[in-house]
Amino acid sequence: MASETHRAIQAVWSIESARVIATLLRIVRDVGLAEELAQDALVAALEQWPEQGIPENPAAWLTAAAKHRAINVLRRGKMLERKHAELGHQIKAQNEPERLLARLEAELDDDVGDDLLRLIFTSCHPVLSTEARVALTLRLLGGLSTDEIARAFLVPEPTIAQRIVRAKRTLSEKQVPYEVPGGDELSARLASVLEVIYLIFNEGYSATAGEDYLRPALSEEALRLGRVLAGICPTEPEVYGLLALMELNASRAAARTNAAGEPILLLEQDRGRWDQLLISRGLAALAQAEALGQAPGPYLLQAAITACHARARTPEQTDWTRIATLYRELGAIVKSPVVELNRAVALSMAEGPAAGLALADALLAEPALRHYHLLPAARAELLEKLGRFGEARTEFERAALMTQNARQRERLQQRARSCGST
Repeated sequence: MASETHRAIQAVWSIESARVIATLLRIVRDVGLAEELAQDALVAALEQWPEQGIPENPAAWLTAAAKHRAINVLRRGKMLERKHAELGHQIKAQNEPERLLARLEAELDDDVGDDLLRLIFTSCHPVLSTEARVALTLRLLGGLSTDEIARAFLVPEPTIAQRIVRAKRTLSEKQVPYEVPGGDELSARLASVLEVIYLIFNEGYSATAGEDYLRPALSEEALRLGRVLAGICPTEPEVYGLLALMELNASRAAARTNAAGEPILLLEQDRGRWDQLLISRGLAALAQAEALGQAPGPYLLQAAITACHARARTPEQTDWTRIATLYRELGAIVKSPVVELNRAVALSMAEGPAAGLALADALLAEPALRHYHLLPAARAELLEKLGRFGEARTEFERAALMTQNARQRERLQQRARSCGST
């Protein structure tokens, strides 16, 4: 019975920890202390719930327990001077604790959505490295343990632990405000938030290294974060664009590998296995983004591209001309050789492999693609379609040497061996 209760506590914690930490962070203004207080509440639940039973509202219980611990911190006088300066109250020392505690009680009852938004913007602050932002976001907003994050990214646990500790220290030393920025800074910071969530999703959707082609837990965490962000940023089209992109890509997860875990290319997938609920949610998010009437950004354009695949019942029904056009629009915004490579593939489907190969060949001198395995892989596909099997085999072999993912390497080596045999 105790083990079942512990599992229930962990399930509640994974869902509610971000809200608890966000609520506390607004008060204590310190990421490390907020997480420590929240963890104390979790320990209390692990001690009390097995004996007393799971409360009717577990999330409220955790928040209240954490709040009491925050109040105790204030009662010990550790933060009175700082809170006094922030609030600007000119009050007598003997009355200060009670007035601050009254303010604390009121602040803790504020809208939790605002708190979550502040927490997202804090954990994804550009003052941190991308790796630190990812680790801290998964820790604070995903509720993942250090070990879980390390295993997900195939990084030693001490490395992840150091990233998280340094990230918290940096936020404190740089005195990063716990707030949603305004004006031009909002767009820049929102871009950072979206980047982190999409990086987490992509690492789950197509692992960069290791034995597994997919890491579903990471994609699910990114989707959850995207849904939270959409709920508290209802007027931002790029938030809906990213959510649509992730929902639509995630809809293909079950069809992307065979029983042995080997990858299956998009045009070879069984579309009957695509998740129609995720497709409908993705298309709804895309419609919401488009309905806001602003110029499309990179995530909205990528979602529109993915929607072309989702709407096609068969590969032959795919509107490749529109996809190539959307990639051209995306390239005008992003200026990325990877986008141009994707446009080359789309162009090959719309106008023939020779047109696509000409564009792909123009990317061979790009320094950013020098070690990018998808460039030789794409060229190999096009060369094979043109009957240039020897060149195609060489390109498949080059791509296999570049990738760090074992499943992708096996597939590319198999393609090299079978090139020209069909």
